[in-house]
Amino acid sequence: MWNKRNDEENAPRAVAPRPIQAAPTQPVNAAPPAPEPPRAAPRAGGTIGASMTVKGEVYSREELHVDGEIQGSIELQHRLTVGPNGKIRANVKAKEVVLQGSIQGNVQSADKIIIRDKGSLVGDIKTAGIVIEDGAYFKGSIDITKIDASAKNAPTQVMTEKAS
Repeated sequence: MWNKRNDEENAPRAVAPRPIQAAPTQPVNAAPPAPEPPRAAPRAGGTIGASMTVKGEVYSREELHVDGEIQGSIELQHRLTVGPNGKIRANVKAKEVVLQGSIQGNVQSADKIIIRDKGSLVGDIKTAGIVIEDGAYFKGSIDITKIDASAKNAPTQVMTEKAS
């Protein structure tokens, strides 16, 4: 009835293991890697770093960002930004001043002065516009200058002479 030979033929056989293939590192249909975000355009102007100290006169036709120290005088035709670590002991003349650090000296601005919440200014101000945020410190006087709207918006007239 039972045949030993039939049992051996019907018995389950050991199967040799198949080699395992490594999964591809990147799927074939995967999207290309995301492009790098655009880098900020370099800011026109100069920077005085946190470890720098300047003693003397600073003149510039460009913007200036100060995180270090300046002693003397500053005259710019554009914006002066004083960073949180910036310390200025100078009279300042600029088109616009943004203050996060400290200034000890008189400040004259053609457009406006912005003193941020941790900024400190001790000195007299002469400007067309001013913003002093809550938490800022100011000690001095403010002279608000009036911008002549007719001169600002009037077209430039060119006069010509006729030859006789």
